[in-house]
This record gives sequence, C-alpha cells and structure tokens, in this order.
Amino acid sequence: MEGKRVLITGGNSGIGLVTARELASMGAEVILACRDTEKTAEALKVIALKAIKPPINLPVELSSLTSVRSVASNFLERFDSLDVLINNAGVFPSRQQFTEDGFEMQMGVNHLSHFLLTHLLLDCLKSSNSARVISVSSTLHKKSSMDLDTFTGFTKYNASAAYNQSKLANVMFALELAKRLKGTGVTSNVLHPGAVKTDIIRDLPWVIRAIIGLIFISPEKGAATSIMLASDPSLDSETGQYFDQGKLATYSRLADDEKERLALWQASAAAVGLS
Repeated sequence: MEGKRVLITGGNSGIGLVTARELASMGAEVILACRDTEKTAEALKVIALKAIKPPINLPVELSSLTSVRSVASNFLERFDSLDVLINNAGVFPSRQQFTEDGFEMQMGVNHLSHFLLTHLLLDCLKSSNSARVISVSSTLHKKSSMDLDTFTGFTKYNASAAYNQSKLANVMFALELAKRLKGTGVTSNVLHPGAVKTDIIRDLPWVIRAIIGLIFISPEKGAATSIMLASDPSLDSETGQYFDQGKLATYSRLADDEKERLALWQASAAAVGLS
C-alpha cells in the first residue's frame, strides 16, 4: 500500500480502526473522516504506532449533509488524488432519530452521507491510475425490501428493519456505482464483514450487548475483508461484487433489479441535492 492514499469513514473504532491501522502499517497514507472527539484522537495514536505515514482526521458529522460537503471540500483542498475510499461508518439507534436534514438516521448516515461523499470525490478517485470504492454492508440486507418513502421516517419504527434497509441501500448503491464507473479505472465492491463486536450496538440494552459480546467475532477478524478489498493487487479490476467474510457471495435479488437500483439512485441524488 506504499504510495496509496486511503480515506475511511468511521475509522476511529471497531473494524474501521483495525482497517485503518493495518492499511497504515502496510504503507498507506490514511485519512480518517470522523467526529473530532477524544476517541478519534486516541485512534490516531493507535494507528500512528504502526504507520509509515502519520494518519490525520478530517472532522465530519455524517448526520449533516453540510458537514459531508465540508469534509469533501477539505479533502480536495489538501489532496489531488485518492486511491481507496472506504465507506465504513454506520449507526444503529434503538429509537427513531433524524438527521440534521430530516432523514431517518440509519438511512441518512449509513447510506445517504456515503452516497454524497462518494460523488463529491469521484473526480479525485478517477485521477488515480486505479482506485477502489469499498462499501461495508451486512448480510442482513437480504432480509429487507426497499421503501423509498421511509427516507424521512417510519410510521412504526423498528431498528432492525431500518438497519437492514440501509444495508440493502449500500449493496444497491455499490453495484450501480460499479456499472456506472466501468472503463474509468475506479472499481466498486461491497462486503459483509461478519457479525462483529463493535460500538454500533452501544444503544442496545446491556443484556443484549453481553450476549453479542459472547457470540460475535472480533473487529480484527471483521476487518479482514475490508483490508483485502483495499490492498489485494489481484483485485485491481474486480468490480460490482459482494464479498462475505473474504469470499465472493450472493446478494439480494433486489440489488440485481436495475429498475430498483435506478429508483434508489434517483431518490438518493434528489435527497442529497445532486439531481
């Protein structure tokens, strides 16, 4: 990864932190896109211990599209190329919450913020000889359908259903992006990291968190697929694929429906002000 520049959202904890740390140890220049918090400051110290190039953080609040635009502008002012964009950050609030722009929090942060960030950095990605966009989803996307009317909230909120739908959006976006980027030198792939013990479950009752802690895999194991997709030279031209814990896997049939993907794309573009 020497000579490669990586931008990762949510790189201050969980699989994002492990991914950032390992890519930095392989020589990548790692830029985090996280809140400017003490946790992020500590994460930078952890990453720096093994890094060849010192990591930095570009502050962002992913629940604000204004902040997403700001972090993209900040990146573009400082850098002229990007080799790997890892759309990693995610939330799982137990009660329905809304973003600054009025979107249901999980769809807003897990999908719309990354949809916008990716678009704002596309020209920068294309300026590299070959670049990669990696989206972190979940196998739970297979349990969901897509209801575009819920972008602005559910009449009856179910945290798991909202999460599953946002993860389906990740898969549909990644596959549609791959189709649209063919011939540009930029690839787009999406992954399920496994059932991982991360901070995303922090809002759940402690009993559930305790059970999850016993049966879920470590962030180190969960980060393996993101690291592979970012660094494996044999995957230079691999695009439009879904990986489950390091292996090619099948995904929801809805993600293969071009009409469904187009509808999501258009609704997302309108939501973030790109249409």
